[in-house]
Amino acid sequence: MTCNCVDAPVPPLFGVQTLFAAQHTSESCGANGLPLTPNSITILGNAQKLKTLNHPNLVSYLDFIRKQHGRIILVSQYFNRSLWTESKNFSLLIPLEKVLNWTHKVLSALTYLNKNGLVHRFLTPQYILLDEEDNVKLFNYGIYYMTNSGKNITFPIGKLKYTAPEVLVLDRASNKSGPKTDSWSLGIIVLELLLGAQLWPTLKLSQIIRKILSLTHCTDVVMRLAREMGRLTMYQSLPTELKDFLSKCICMDATKRMCPKELYEHKIFSLYEYSKILTNKCYSCKHPLRQMKLNQVYYLWKLAGGDVEWALKKKGLLRNESSILLLPRLIILEGTLYGNTRNQSCLLDLQIIELSLDLLVNRLQHLKITDYDPLIDQIKECDDTTDKLPLVIREKDTEYQFHRIVLFDRLLSSFPFKVDRLITEAKKDIPPYFRGEIWACLLNVCGDTENTYLSIDKETAGVTDRQIEVDIPRCHQYNDLLSSSVAHKKLKRVLKAWLVSHPKYVYWQGLDSLCAPFVYLNFCKEHVAYACLTAFVKKYLNDVFLRDNSAVIREYLIKLFHLIAFHDPQLANHLDDKGFIPDLFAIPWFLTMFSHVFPMHKIFHLWDKLLLGDSSYPLFVGLSILTQLRSTLLNSGFNECILLFSDLPEVDIEKCVLESSKFSDVTPRSITFRKHEFRTETREHDPCLIYEILQNEFSPRISVYDLQELKKSTHKFLVVDSRAQECYIEKSIPGSLNIPVKEEDFADEHFDLEPSPELSALVNNRGSVLIVVDNDYELNKVNKFCRFLVKKEYPKVCSLHGGIEVLETFNILVPAILF
Repeated sequence: MTCNCVDAPVPPLFGVQTLFAAQHTSESCGANGLPLTPNSITILGNAQKLKTLNHPNLVSYLDFIRKQHGRIILVSQYFNRSLWTESKNFSLLIPLEKVLNWTHKVLSALTYLNKNGLVHRFLTPQYILLDEEDNVKLFNYGIYYMTNSGKNITFPIGKLKYTAPEVLVLDRASNKSGPKTDSWSLGIIVLELLLGAQLWPTLKLSQIIRKILSLTHCTDVVMRLAREMGRLTMYQSLPTELKDFLSKCICMDATKRMCPKELYEHKIFSLYEYSKILTNKCYSCKHPLRQMKLNQVYYLWKLAGGDVEWALKKKGLLRNESSILLLPRLIILEGTLYGNTRNQSCLLDLQIIELSLDLLVNRLQHLKITDYDPLIDQIKECDDTTDKLPLVIREKDTEYQFHRIVLFDRLLSSFPFKVDRLITEAKKDIPPYFRGEIWACLLNVCGDTENTYLSIDKETAGVTDRQIEVDIPRCHQYNDLLSSSVAHKKLKRVLKAWLVSHPKYVYWQGLDSLCAPFVYLNFCKEHVAYACLTAFVKKYLNDVFLRDNSAVIREYLIKLFHLIAFHDPQLANHLDDKGFIPDLFAIPWFLTMFSHVFPMHKIFHLWDKLLLGDSSYPLFVGLSILTQLRSTLLNSGFNECILLFSDLPEVDIEKCVLESSKFSDVTPRSITFRKHEFRTETREHDPCLIYEILQNEFSPRISVYDLQELKKSTHKFLVVDSRAQECYIEKSIPGSLNIPVKEEDFADEHFDLEPSPELSALVNNRGSVLIVVDNDYELNKVNKFCRFLVKKEYPKVCSLHGGIEVLETFNILVPAILF
């Protein structure tokens, strides 16, 4: 039994290796005419699957980093003990029960790998690690898979004397190794352990190859190897079942050799009680960091200043050389280079560098033991000083992110029971480590999404396949992961699944950009990406992807202009005068929810807030973008505005998010009410209007429900009644202002309101929500009066949907008291 102690030492938990991908010639192009995807990016895409593998006898892969010149850095769990060190370079004889124990665990891990479509192909004693409790952990099992069976690299995979014979004679480009190649490797390792000697320790590579090939006509390969190791007598004394096991591993004919799954079930493992062997349990105190998930520890280590590249540089695996020394002497027309000196650091060196956790331990040393494992209800609110820091700083603050990760780890585990607390915390900020999972919760993704996704036909050719294949190679390709061929396939599958499961919709250009963030965050969980996309479109883009979506898009655009007029009448007047309407710049905004406009890192911060809002929130995001560009727009004519949006200037996303939240908080919900938005029900007096009516109105409408809410809230508002005075006296809204006007008054361009106490009251209430009210049949007059007020640059002007008549239903009209 172990105990946690913050003062306990933390041994290195991570190991780093680096390798180089093969380079394409400079003129290499694919069938589509585009340059071939660099092999390093292909490796990066393939490697993501390795992060999802979880088995007690496999180390965990944590990170894959692509650097220049095709360098790939691999970060994984690591232990500094292995079968090689435990056997003292095979000079120490290991008890039979212990060897069988290790062998069975190795076979368990290999069977798991085979089940997931992987072959180790690099099985050596050095890569069979042992943890503190003598549990086997296979290392380096992902290189063969991530390099596409070795096709994306220039060096062979595996250590020669442990390599199966068929690997030496088959063409690497056209033949993939099967699970049985690992059976051979394991057989050689077990033989060395049992006999306490190395096989061919002093032979050169060419000699080892000849030795392996010479075994072709040997009747008893294992006995021949035991004789060459000088341990024939010891081999002959082994139990018959064990010799049978070795013969099933070390068999020249691969068709007769057993695969790991068959070896795992071999009778030898039922004859010995090796499973009862006591492991080296550690009873000393452990640092509580050891109880956290490895991915979390690695993420925090990087925040604390951990640098993988610096660790490689310290060991000489990453060296900078002057560029002029690497120039070739001759370049032929086909792009082949001659005479250039190869950088020695580019050669294969699978040295493992241990990463010290001292930086992270020192950064968190003042934390209490209870901070690592608190109860949800006991976790305190964030410190006000930290909570008010810019988001970019909070995301890089080690201690702050530690507390957020601990908190959300528990909230996500208890979803949906703690969903209210999760939403409350997400409103403060969303930790990048958990962004994908939190987004799924905010979109209420639940149920058996995996089987639902698997049941959808994603392979049958469709009419949109060609367009999807054209668009995907242009979708966020600055991102290394999304530019990989694996990502392209995943994007295509998710898009096709969504289109097949929503037959009333069609593929519109931009849907790929909308899908990309979900695929990126759920790269190895396509079903979650699909479920998130489905929920997202339903909530924010309902009916936008209809074949004829003109009514939906036009409604979105006119609502944006109404919102501009409501919050910034000066800008609305200017855009209207110049004829620069949202149709000219905002369609990509709402069609892709800004994912086609901003790079991925900005989309993440924007959608963090977007997903917490309702279906109208994108309108406030659009307004906040225009607010940032306000001064430029006010000083620009039509042509300058067109040029401005053809190359959108830098937008401060954090400021955009803050402003959009402020706009949303002070805007009555019915101002942004859309007929085509998704809702479970529509109330009788909601402003559900067709586009032709909206187009003729400069200001938005407010519902009677929001009018009642304003009366209860602290928001300032003023009802402006434009009916004749006698009608106003007969019945009106308490506290309203009567400014009688006629429709024909607005025909005069120089019309203005006469000085009066009512006008003074109107001026004094500038900045309040101004609700223009009249009879419902006086709709044209109300629209013109609203337009008049906006021209006078009164903000927050709107009209009451349903007119004065709707108020009679709610019994809030009373005789008026005049000034």
